[in-house]
Amino acid sequence: MIRFIVIGISDNPEPWFPPEVLEIIKHGKVFSGGKRHHEIVAPLLPEGAEWIDITVPLDAVFEKYKEFSILEVSSVPSGRAIHSSSVKRPFGPSASLSIIIFASGDPLFFGFANTIRRKKPEAEIKVYPAFNSLQLLAHRLVMPYHDMRIVSLTGRPWPEFDRALIERAEKIGILTDKEHTPAAIAQRMLEYGYKDYTMHIGEHLGNPQQEKVCTLTLAEAARREFSMPNCVILDGKSIGHTKPYGIPDAAFTLLDGREKMITKMPIRLLTLQALDLPHRHVLWDIGACTGSVSIEARLQFPHLQIEAFEIRPECEAIIQENARRFGAPGIGLHIGDFRVCCDPVVTHSTPDAVFIGGHGGHLKEMMEKVLTVLAPDGVIVMNSVIAPKVTTDSHQLWDEACAELGLKQEPPLHIQLNDHHPITILRCKR
Repeated sequence: MIRFIVIGISDNPEPWFPPEVLEIIKHGKVFSGGKRHHEIVAPLLPEGAEWIDITVPLDAVFEKYKEFSILEVSSVPSGRAIHSSSVKRPFGPSASLSIIIFASGDPLFFGFANTIRRKKPEAEIKVYPAFNSLQLLAHRLVMPYHDMRIVSLTGRPWPEFDRALIERAEKIGILTDKEHTPAAIAQRMLEYGYKDYTMHIGEHLGNPQQEKVCTLTLAEAARREFSMPNCVILDGKSIGHTKPYGIPDAAFTLLDGREKMITKMPIRLLTLQALDLPHRHVLWDIGACTGSVSIEARLQFPHLQIEAFEIRPECEAIIQENARRFGAPGIGLHIGDFRVCCDPVVTHSTPDAVFIGGHGGHLKEMMEKVLTVLAPDGVIVMNSVIAPKVTTDSHQLWDEACAELGLKQEPPLHIQLNDHHPITILRCKR
């Protein structure tokens, strides 16, 4: 078994450690961390110390840890203790090798200690934390941070950040990387209409020679470049907490101005209820057209991953415009025949909720495709409209497809909003 001692450090080139940590470093043999960490702590390492750079892929790093552990055990003569009795063990009696790891800030705050716990759940771990970068930035701003929503964009995509925006979090702390920079964050916020925030940026926090802290508007931040490492706190004390529950139909950009090419607002909300979205993870919206169902779902249930499929190329710009207008970032958009572009490798998703808004007469084929990827407890919902000029009864096509594919139908919901075109909400499961 390997023992991991994980020591948090800041960006200060002359780090301070308590006596207990200095004693651990003094008697250490194998050390690890990023290249920047090595530069900072190199003067403190004992003579003959081994250093393992933490780089991707991490599996290779842990393989090196294992190799050093085996070498350490095999180098000890039979009958002798592995650890010198002159050095007091800081924890645990059973480990054979201590690997001392330096990590930024608090190693349990989106840090390397979490990686160790995931990859080596049986390992002994001792953590000596420092302040993380968002704490340091809050300290510089004299800003209470107990109510801050934390989002990491370090090596991660946008969804959790988008969710924080949609949920109108007043104070958002963000860990950045070379792709998700303060400028990129500000640009995304402005694109989707989240303008009522002030951005605080901290660069090289903890380094007396390079540390910078500034406060900017989003427009100013979107035009600036910032040196790495940095982090961001968004302050939106003045933002409103309300969001629409049901977007008016007239507010959407429509396909060729055709009002009939949109799922009406009361039907949209009932459709979302039929999809049971509070308990779902991935929604596929097939035949998205204007994107009304996807956008409504994104705003009401921002935890969802939503993938919208539409065959008409002209709808791509319409869906994007509507998503920006209503502040609904993060909807995956796939233009083309659903039967071709529904590959989970492309969408990076396995749906557990599917809404069929349009099928072009290929309902059974679509449902067959859906069943190849649908989660075991997934649900499929479709709205059937009874209109005089419709030659194909979509309800009948639904019944036939469910029967042939062995799907269990649930009781339909019949709705009539006005004197014309009654609608039936249909739902089925495996």
